Amino acid sequence: MKKPSTPIMSVEALRAHAFDCVNEAVMITDAESNILDINPAFIRMTGYAADEVRGRNPRLLASGKTSPETYDAMRRSLAIEGHWQGEIWDRRKDGRTYPKWLSVTALYDAEGNTSHYIGSFTDISSSKDAVERMYYMAHHDPLTGLANRTALDSRMELVLSASRRTGIPFALMLIDMDNFKQVNDTLGHAVGDQLLIRIADRLRDNVRASDTVARLGGDEFVVILADIDSTQSVAAVASKLTRALAEPYELERHLLYSTPSIGVCIHPDDGGDPDTLLKHADSAMYHAKAQGRNNFQFFTPSMNAAAHERLRFETALRHALEQTTLQIAPQFSLHFQPQVDIASGRITGLEALARWHHPELGHIPPTIFIQIAEETGLIRPLGDWIFWEACRKLCDFKAGGLRDLRVAVNLSTQQLRHEQLPVVIRGALACYDLEPWDLELEITESTAMQNPEATIRILEQLKDMGIVLAIDDFGTGYSSLSYLKHLPIHRLKLDRSFVKDIESDTNDAAICSATIVLGHNLGLDLVAEGVETVAQRDYLHSIGCDLLQGFLCSKPLPADEVVAFVTEWNRRIGA
Repeated sequence: MKKPSTPIMSVEALRAHAFDCVNEAVMITDAESNILDINPAFIRMTGYAADEVRGRNPRLLASGKTSPETYDAMRRSLAIEGHWQGEIWDRRKDGRTYPKWLSVTALYDAEGNTSHYIGSFTDISSSKDAVERMYYMAHHDPLTGLANRTALDSRMELVLSASRRTGIPFALMLIDMDNFKQVNDTLGHAVGDQLLIRIADRLRDNVRASDTVARLGGDEFVVILADIDSTQSVAAVASKLTRALAEPYELERHLLYSTPSIGVCIHPDDGGDPDTLLKHADSAMYHAKAQGRNNFQFFTPSMNAAAHERLRFETALRHALEQTTLQIAPQFSLHFQPQVDIASGRITGLEALARWHHPELGHIPPTIFIQIAEETGLIRPLGDWIFWEACRKLCDFKAGGLRDLRVAVNLSTQQLRHEQLPVVIRGALACYDLEPWDLELEITESTAMQNPEATIRILEQLKDMGIVLAIDDFGTGYSSLSYLKHLPIHRLKLDRSFVKDIESDTNDAAICSATIVLGHNLGLDLVAEGVETVAQRDYLHSIGCDLLQGFLCSKPLPADEVVAFVTEWNRRIGA
């Protein structure tokens, strides 16, 4: 069927039809800018009817948000060129403001005088919102809402320029959250993300509005303190951030702990460009970790050398683990330190301790390689090797005649949180024909308190297997006695830092005594570490300590010396 024919329209009628149908709002004014006519799109966009605007000046639409300079530029352009276009903000009849793109053209009479103006405009709210969203996404971390690396770079350039111009220094802090990876590994990334959001909130709440807080990625953050007046004021902020970030985080029924290691550098003393400042702050941050974490350190040139040395150790550690695991010129070995029952004087146990001898670097202390292993994620494979090697050596000791001897092995947080840990332990016991009570598994106080509910659940499974469980370094972490009483443990190991001065320090003596009483009231054995003198032994005996470990009995022994040493010791005391 043919469509009905449309009557032929005159040019004037076509123009009028186009005026009514166009999607852009259009208004026609006289030379004095009084509105003469508008189209339907104008009515839809502004909310004003034709009889409400005819004869009135377009300034009735003004929102007050457009600068006077913009209107001045419009008038100049119309007077000189007869045309202007640009962005302005207007107000609808209902009071809502909106951005629009306006084009204004002047019309002239036969004498060349302005007779009319035609203005057309479109609402650009959606496109402007989209641009702003894209800009925001390009300059902000999507998880925390903090500035991202792109925004940080821009801010750094501005702060650097201002500092060079005014001569007023600024500080840059690089913040790395300690043990954050363990939260992701044990509770999942969803909880880890929530923790990052809380950390970001605390950072924002503890600096000035004029300071910059950015997230570099992962658990690394940057704070720029502009216009600082002294190093002391920077130290005060760093101390404030350290305290705030170290406070417990309550998330989804979990009480989480993650402390900060903060590296601080000052412009211009510690660097004149962003890359140098970040590099030096990174060196200072690693120095903070080396000092025990949960602290801040300022940059010094010597830290650069320390950072390179640390990288060297990390590379060597990875290579050493590979060689040891494959039994190709192994660099790691286990030494065993005896534990003595105070009442009988008999050696009843051994603690397995990892030792690393590098062919070029020589003997590397555990205080160095254990920390690097924890920071790089290598603690899991290292801990697994220690556990299996300890079981293998214990099998050898039994074959050598040491029947009633228990070997203690430290478990890292990553090992403790592994869902297959009980299965792995059963496999090791079966592989080396060991009984569950042949093993003592030690976890640090801090590890136990990171996620007490999960710790209790896992330890219950291990206890049900018959394995002896101990809390190591007791008194050095952030223990909660309300949780401690629920932990299914058998032993507390009193940290050596409390033992070494018990002969001269009344506070340390009181702590040791109180801890032993506490442990016994909970039905636990007490093991004192770091016992080096007869006076220490006698005092610990007098206050009821159960076992001793330290140089007074023996230094850690290579595996091939254990059987002879323990046999002779126990023979000598008639055990």
